[in-house]
Amino acid sequence: MHVDEWLQAIPALWVCALVGLVIGLESLGIPLPGEIVLVSSALLAAKGTVSPVWVGVCASAGAIVGDSIGYAIGRRGGKPMFDRLGRRFPRHFAPAHIVRAGHYFHRYGMWTVFFGRFVALLRILAGPLAGALHMPYWRFLVANVLGGIVWAGGTTMVVYYLGRAAEKWLKGFSWAGLGLAVLLGVTTTLLIRRRAARLAGRDGEEAAGTG
Repeated sequence: MHVDEWLQAIPALWVCALVGLVIGLESLGIPLPGEIVLVSSALLAAKGTVSPVWVGVCASAGAIVGDSIGYAIGRRGGKPMFDRLGRRFPRHFAPAHIVRAGHYFHRYGMWTVFFGRFVALLRILAGPLAGALHMPYWRFLVANVLGGIVWAGGTTMVVYYLGRAAEKWLKGFSWAGLGLAVLLGVTTTLLIRRRAARLAGRDGEEAAGTG
């Protein structure tokens, strides 16, 4: 069963709660498909199944609270915690990923927390790593709140209005067609992000080589 089919099978209130929970857990450092759940819920909102406002509010709250908990965990666990996670989950917490994310923090500071919300890997690492690197909490909180609202609320509204427009203008097409269009858009975005990550990795290696 796909995510959207599963979400349609549960009450609207639980959809909003689930969105907040999944995004919150992802934000505190657990690899979960938060963006997929958010987009699927926003599409349900476009169908009138749930309220887009509540989807955006719950997603934003989950992002902000999850990142704050992740910050506290990282502050307490420090670098040894990432060493243990790297051994257990090398795909997400490999030393190379941590070094690259740390490079972003040292170079861009709180902007890494803000823009990291839009990148899958940094979305998982931003909170715990900010805590481990002892970023001042007030700076982290400002970037966390703004990033969470812009990412969660913005994604919800964009997908919602795209879905409404598709329903109005593309009545001859099924929602499967819209899902395919969204899938193509997400795939294109992921390819662009991967390319950007590779370029950033080269930038980090060059910086390390000259340091």
